[in-house]
Amino acid sequence: MADQNYSMVSEFFLEGFSTFPQHLLHSFFLLFLLMYLFMLLGNLLIMTTVWREHSLHTPMYLFLCALSTSEILFTVTVTPRMLVDMLSTHHTITWAACASQLFFFFTFGFTHSFLLMIMGYDRYVAICHPLRYHVLMSNRGCARLVSWSWTGGSIMGMMVTLIVFHLNFCGSNVIHHFACHVFSLLKLACGKETASVSLGVILVCVSALMGCLFLIVLSYVFIVAAILRIPSAEGRHKTFSTCVSHLTVVIVHYGFASIIYLKPRGPHSMDSNTLMATTYTVFTPFLSPIIFSLRNKELKNAIKKSFQRKLSPLSS
Repeated sequence: MADQNYSMVSEFFLEGFSTFPQHLLHSFFLLFLLMYLFMLLGNLLIMTTVWREHSLHTPMYLFLCALSTSEILFTVTVTPRMLVDMLSTHHTITWAACASQLFFFFTFGFTHSFLLMIMGYDRYVAICHPLRYHVLMSNRGCARLVSWSWTGGSIMGMMVTLIVFHLNFCGSNVIHHFACHVFSLLKLACGKETASVSLGVILVCVSALMGCLFLIVLSYVFIVAAILRIPSAEGRHKTFSTCVSHLTVVIVHYGFASIIYLKPRGPHSMDSNTLMATTYTVFTPFLSPIIFSLRNKELKNAIKKSFQRKLSPLSS
C-alpha cells in the first residue's frame, strides 16, 4: 500500500556533469572528445591493418579485431551521451532508452572480459602446447569462441537488464551519473525486492568478471611455468614478449574497473564519483589500441609497412 503513494517514473534525469563549474566542462569536453576520436581511429587502424596484412591472419589477431570491435561499440554507447551531457542543458532520458543503454553497456562490457579470457587461453595454447596450436586454435574453432563471447555477453546483458528493470522506480528520478549506471539506478528502485535484486546483480557481475579473471590468471600461471623451463634468457624474453600487450590490457581493464566497483564506500562527492567513472568508460578504450600498437612488435611493423605503402606513391 505504501508504494501506491508514489508516482511511477517514466523518464530519468541524468545529473552527470551539471554540478561541475562551467569553465571546466569545455576543457573536459575537448579532452574526452579527442580521446574518443583517437580510440575510434586507433581501433579502426588495428582492424584495417589485420584485415590487409595476410601475415596477421592468425587467431591472436582475430581475437584482437573482435576486441577492437567490442571497444568501439562499448564507447559508442556511452561516450557520445557523456559529451552531450557536458554541453546540453537537457539531461533527461526515457525509461526505454535507459534500459537499452544499460543492456548495451553490460553486453559489451561482458563481451570484452570474455574476449580477454579467450586471448589468455590463446597465449596458453601457443606457449604450453605449440605442436597442437593449429589443431586447438583452428579458424573454425576461433570463430566459434568469438561467437560464444558475443552470445554470452548478450545473454548476460539481457539478464542483468531484465532483473534491474523488473523493479519499480518511483519517487526521485535523478541518476547521479552521466549514463544509466546500474548501481545509481538501483538506488532509485522501490519495493521489498530491491535489496535482493541488488545483491543478485552484484553476484552475477562479480561471478562472471572474477571467473574470467581467475581463468586468465590460471593461464598465466601455466605460461610462466613453461617460460621458466626455457634454458636461454633470450628465449624466455622472446616468448614472454608475446604476452605483454595482452597482460597489460588485462591489468588496465580490471584495474580501472576496481576503481569504480571496489572503491571504499566513504564520503565521496558526486563530482569525484563521476570523474572516477570516466576512467573505465573512456581511459580503458583509449589505452587499449596504444598498448597493442606499441607493445606488439609484429603489429607495429605491419602498421609501419601499411603507411610506407601509402606514402611511397606520393613520394614518387
